[in-house]
This record gives sequence, structure tokens and C-alpha cells, in this order.
Amino acid sequence: MVGRGTGSNDYGGLVSQLDPSLLCWRRSTYSDSSGGNCVEVARAALDLAVRDSKDPDGARLRVGRRAFEALLGEIRAGRHDV
Repeated sequence: MVGRGTGSNDYGGLVSQLDPSLLCWRRSTYSDSSGGNCVEVARAALDLAVRDSKDPDGARLRVGRRAFEALLGEIRAGRHDV
């Protein structure tokens, strides 16, 4: 499951001991068919898990929902070059 540790907050952290079979990953609708330059997101308990679509067995990050929504707002506002 998602590792929260002590002192957890809305910003997230590393996912520890995450069972990938419990997650339903979603890829961006902007991703091309080869999966390049894209992230995938899955609901993980109260947070979100994020991974690189090119490396599904690699590192996964746990991100608080509020922090992820704030990041999406920043991207939509054009404040990040993505």
C-alpha cells in the first residue's frame, strides 16, 4: 500500500511497498501511442501515484491530491513548459 510514514502531509513523497496490481493506471489523453514523454496516474488510498509510462516498473511517487490539483492548475495556466 502507499507508504505515508510519520509527518505525512498533502505534498506526498515516495511510494513504498506499493502493490501495482491494486492500482488502475491512467495515461494522459495527450500521450502518443508509443507512450513517450508521458506520466501515468493512479488513485492510491487518499493520494495519487505517479509513474513514467516508459518505465512502468520503475520509481513511483505518492502525491497528495491537493498538490497534484495545484500542479495541474499551474500547467493549465501556462506557468510550466511541459
